[in-house]
Amino acid sequence: MKPFTYERAASVEAAAKAAASVQGARFIAGGTNLLDLMKLQVETPAHLVDVNHLGLDRIEKTEEGGLRIGALVRNTDLAADQTVRRDYAVLSRALVAGASGQLRNKATTGGNLLQRTRCPYFYDTRMPCNKRKPGSGCGAMQGMSRSLAILGVSDACIAQHPSDMAVAMRLLDAQVDMVGADGAKRSVPIADFHLLPGDTPDRETVLKAGEMITSVTLPKPIGGAHVYRKVRDRASYAFALVSVAAIFGEDGTARFAFGGIGAKPWRVAAADAAAKQGAKAVAEAALAGARTTHHNEFKRPLVERTLASLYRQQEARA
Repeated sequence: MKPFTYERAASVEAAAKAAASVQGARFIAGGTNLLDLMKLQVETPAHLVDVNHLGLDRIEKTEEGGLRIGALVRNTDLAADQTVRRDYAVLSRALVAGASGQLRNKATTGGNLLQRTRCPYFYDTRMPCNKRKPGSGCGAMQGMSRSLAILGVSDACIAQHPSDMAVAMRLLDAQVDMVGADGAKRSVPIADFHLLPGDTPDRETVLKAGEMITSVTLPKPIGGAHVYRKVRDRASYAFALVSVAAIFGEDGTARFAFGGIGAKPWRVAAADAAAKQGAKAVAEAALAGARTTHHNEFKRPLVERTLASLYRQQEARA
C-alpha cells in the first residue's frame, strides 16, 4: 500500500470540498472494496476523506410516499429495515444475496453503488486493463472471460458490474442524490448514474470531481411479488454469473432487471413489455445486442433458464 494522507470530514460540504481540492482523493466509509484495491495497488489515492460521521445513516419516508436511504446506511441495516422488507422486498433480498454477513455489516449504500468490477484483469496489475490504466488494452478480450459482461460492452472493456443491490434499485427506478464541492445538489436516475464503457471504461459514473452521494431515493412502493434470483458458482460469497430482479403483477405484467451480464445494472423496456409472453420472450428482449465470448456464451441460455424458474415459481403461487 502506498502512502496517503487522511482526514475526517466535519460536514458533507467539507467532505466534498476536501475531495475536490486534492487530486486523486477518495471518500472512505466501510472500505470493503477500496481498502482491498489499495492493498493491491489497483487504486492509489493520495488522500482519503472519512465520511463515516456525517449523519447520512438514516432511512426516512419521503413526502411523496417513497423512501430516502442515507448513503451511509449499512447493507445489513437496510436489508433488515421493516419498511424495506415489506414494501421493497426485492431490495432486501438482493442485499442478503450479496457478499457475507461480516461485509454487509460494514458496506454502505453509497459504497455499494460505487464498487468496482471484479474482472480478474482489473485486479491483476501485471495485465493490461483500460479500466485501471486507460489505453493499456483489455486483457479479458483474449483471456478468460467466463464471468464477464455480454451487454453494454465495447472494444475497450467487457467488465461486468458486480452489485446485487444496484440491480434491485434499477428495478425500483431509484434516484441517486449527490452534492458537489460548491454545495450544489442534484439527483440522477440510477438508470443514468452508471456509464457504459465505450472508449472511456475508467469513467464509471456521472459523479464529478469531489461530488459525493448523500442518499438514494426510492419512489412509492410497487405492489406485486418481489423476487431476486442469483445464479453463482457457490451458494455464498460469490458474485453473480446471472441475476434477475423481478416484480410480478397480478395481471400478468412484470418488470425485470439483470445483474452479472451487463457493464452496468441492466434493464430494458422491451423485456418488461414481453412479460406476458413468457421467459423465452423476455430473455430474447433483454439480450438484444448481446456480445459474447467463447467463455461466457453460456450466459445466454442461463438467463432464459433463470427467468423460466421464476415463472414456474409464480405459477406455483397462483
